[in-house]
Amino acid sequence: MPLEYAIPATAPSLAEAQAYCKRLATSHYENFSVVTWFLPKHLHQQFFNVYAYCRISDDLGDEVGDTQLSLKLLDEWEHELDACYDGTPRHPVFVALRETVREFEIPKHEFSDLLIAFRQDQTITRFPTFDDVLAYCKYSANPVGHLVLYLCGYKDAERQQFSDYTCTALQLANFWQDVSVDYGKGRIYLPLDSMQKFGVSEDDIANRRSTPQFLELMKFEVARAREWFAKGLPLVKMVNRELALDVELFSNGGLEILNAIERQGYDVLKSRPVISKPKKLWLVLRAAAGKLL
Repeated sequence: MPLEYAIPATAPSLAEAQAYCKRLATSHYENFSVVTWFLPKHLHQQFFNVYAYCRISDDLGDEVGDTQLSLKLLDEWEHELDACYDGTPRHPVFVALRETVREFEIPKHEFSDLLIAFRQDQTITRFPTFDDVLAYCKYSANPVGHLVLYLCGYKDAERQQFSDYTCTALQLANFWQDVSVDYGKGRIYLPLDSMQKFGVSEDDIANRRSTPQFLELMKFEVARAREWFAKGLPLVKMVNRELALDVELFSNGGLEILNAIERQGYDVLKSRPVISKPKKLWLVLRAAAGKLL
């Protein structure tokens, strides 16, 4: 296990474990803070705990650089997840998470499903169809939405379904934003059948050739991601005000990534589309205005 994520010989205290999770959650860059000030303060630590689990899981799958070692570390991480549910964890993330799991009655599969995606990342680097991409999102993105719903007191399948639409849309937006970045890691998330339909080759991506065909492909995929954001919109009216504001903020952030792709003519190969700091601030302020009304 990487030194910063090592499993200690003895478990830390709950206070130490919670501090570890908070430090990890507040020291990593994301498009938006993992805990925005729209969420009730009493939920902040719970979100830190869940985020820390997701962050380390992702790093073990994506940052190690050795397929076999990543698989081994993910197995060790899942053993600690089992220990968390058995009441004997040693890693600070799971010491903190144990209290979250018990308080909110979160099923173990919501955490272990994420590990399925991170294991897939080690061996599956191409996706024949869009349905295959969606199947990947089922494990890589959708469990995160379920975890958020659990923390906010929602356990029903209907809300989870709308959350799945939103989380999948966010994952798609990140895929289309990071075509070159992902190719550098040996992965292509653009569906192969779509690439073939539009006349785009893997060589085009490798050599960052933004052909007219590639730009048309990206235009098609951006539109498809927008459809999934639209499918998730009903969730906003089905949750409490604080969570609704966060759902809107993250959804608008994902949509702004798609807008950024459009603004540069769908050319994501020559430069990575990003949300500017002023645009981020505007999104937060717009959500804040909704809270104050």
